[in-house]
Amino acid sequence: MPLNLPPLCSLQTFVGITILLYVYLTLKSSITLHHNVIVHQETESSVLELSPYIHQYQYQYQQQQQHYDNIPIVNTGFVASTGNLSEDFEITWGEWHANIIDGGKMLTLALDQFSGSGFQSRREYLFGKIDMQMKLIPNNSAGTVTTYYLSSEGAAHDEIDFEFLGNVTGEPYTLHTNVYSQGKGSREKQFYLWFDPTADFHSYSILWNSERIVFLVDGTPIREFKNMESIGVPFPKDQPMRIYSSLWNADDWATQGGRVKTDWRSAPFVASYRNFTASACVWADGSSSCGAHDHENKNKWLTEGLDSKGLEKMKWVEDNYMTYNYCKDVYRFPKGLPKECTITPPLLA
Repeated sequence: MPLNLPPLCSLQTFVGITILLYVYLTLKSSITLHHNVIVHQETESSVLELSPYIHQYQYQYQQQQQHYDNIPIVNTGFVASTGNLSEDFEITWGEWHANIIDGGKMLTLALDQFSGSGFQSRREYLFGKIDMQMKLIPNNSAGTVTTYYLSSEGAAHDEIDFEFLGNVTGEPYTLHTNVYSQGKGSREKQFYLWFDPTADFHSYSILWNSERIVFLVDGTPIREFKNMESIGVPFPKDQPMRIYSSLWNADDWATQGGRVKTDWRSAPFVASYRNFTASACVWADGSSSCGAHDHENKNKWLTEGLDSKGLEKMKWVEDNYMTYNYCKDVYRFPKGLPKECTITPPLLA
């Protein structure tokens, strides 16, 4: 059967169209691939620019964890800190935003619009005197919250809180304190500080024994919460707690009631930690490293309280720097203030 070829002009048109279509598809594929590479590069560049901690310390963190995860947690007596933050703490979230540097002498937490970060102690404690030096986020820290606290686990947990609420440049941080016992908190007291906590490192301490909890800043007591179980007020004394710290975004409430939002142009926000010390009873395998008569020896903190000079310093802070006291908030407690607020003097709650 003879082939019915199309006329020459039609064949030439068909071939031309085919070539043009091939060229178009080739160019389109090349342009698309080039565009995707550019977009990927721009996206990756943006992520690296806005979150510099994501990739920089990933390998170092993994190596640290492989080494320190093998450190046994044992009762180590009363000096429950090693002097190496890598051995005392582990990064628990936002891994690429947290870093332990300078041979374990310093730890930093960072916050950007992708993630915050946090760490916890490798050991649990049941009573102790705990100190940490911190340097807070400088300049515009509005919307951020930097925490440093003790806490047990579960719905009926105990907790002793330091929380630092950021502010716009030139306005002071708010130091927020709280005590939870058996899952019940609502014992907030807030303070301004008498120094710039972003210019240098300052010490924030918790004294916790069976009789009282004392919050201290640079050795100055700012708050005491006494054991008042005798009048029916629960006190944290039965649950071992770990130390936690975190840096996170809370711009729905943290600064001026949520009116001022986080300015991500200032990210990453960085808080720094160093010189952790703990004279404490380490809890491991269901028992404490402290004995029944340890308070009679060198561990005076087991029964330590505030002397007249300490009470005088605390009153100075209360008179000049306290900005909120739940024991005076009659609008919040219309049916009556909490029991601990009814004793004399109420400021010791």
